Amino acid sequence: MTTLRAALIQTRTPATQAASLEQLAPWVAKAVGEGAQLIATPEASNFLQRSKSAFAGTVADTDHDAVVQAAQGWAREHGVWFLLGSALVKRGDGLFANRSMLFSPDGLIAQYDKIHMFDVDLPTGERHRESAVYAPGEAAVVVDTPWTKIGMTVCYDVRFPHLYRALAKAGAAILTVPAAFTRPTGEAHWSVLLRSRAIENGAFVLAPAQGGFHEDGRGTYGHSMIIGPWGEVLAEADGDEPGVIVADLDLEAVAKARGAIPSLANERPFIAP
Repeated sequence: MTTLRAALIQTRTPATQAASLEQLAPWVAKAVGEGAQLIATPEASNFLQRSKSAFAGTVADTDHDAVVQAAQGWAREHGVWFLLGSALVKRGDGLFANRSMLFSPDGLIAQYDKIHMFDVDLPTGERHRESAVYAPGEAAVVVDTPWTKIGMTVCYDVRFPHLYRALAKAGAAILTVPAAFTRPTGEAHWSVLLRSRAIENGAFVLAPAQGGFHEDGRGTYGHSMIIGPWGEVLAEADGDEPGVIVADLDLEAVAKARGAIPSLANERPFIAP
């Protein structure tokens, strides 16, 4: 049996890299102490800042972001794989990206820029326009690890099932969904969307989340989750407080789920209406 011990860190990210690093460090130590081989953090793990002027003065490229550099150092120091769920970073062309990065003990292995921008007007009156700040990514990413293939996504991507089907058909047995879900959408949709992506693809879903009310005034839902390929919840954070959840992933369960419900193999092309 091939088993991977995964730990998800739930955070309440503050407005600067230095404060975020201070919050993350003890939770990383706890995850390492619990024997995690893969550690994952939420979307926007390096800072959250709504003020445009403050954002512009805080965002950095990956070589100069304290949290990005710390994530690489933690992977190396502790001999673990570390998914920095995402960092808000400056690209080489001066634009900004919402970027997920996977580090091994040897360094950066893969990165993924969030494809789908959260441009919505919620019934509560909340208005979000990610495309006004970030350049969307263009490429889906599946990465080889010592255990299995991992498909990388970020937050709002979870509402686009064709992305996850493409990752699963490319061999991904684990799908990562680091997130900073709003409280209204989290209460309504978080769990059902994550379990759906797991069930329809026969894959594990790792969803580390932001939780609580942040310095910049936003509220996030929390409830980080680890879900098995049959849709079973293996671990869930109790509410929106920062912390760590851990689960052992029996990777043979992926083949069992896909054998029982072979939807990946049974998929057929069709003429769109």
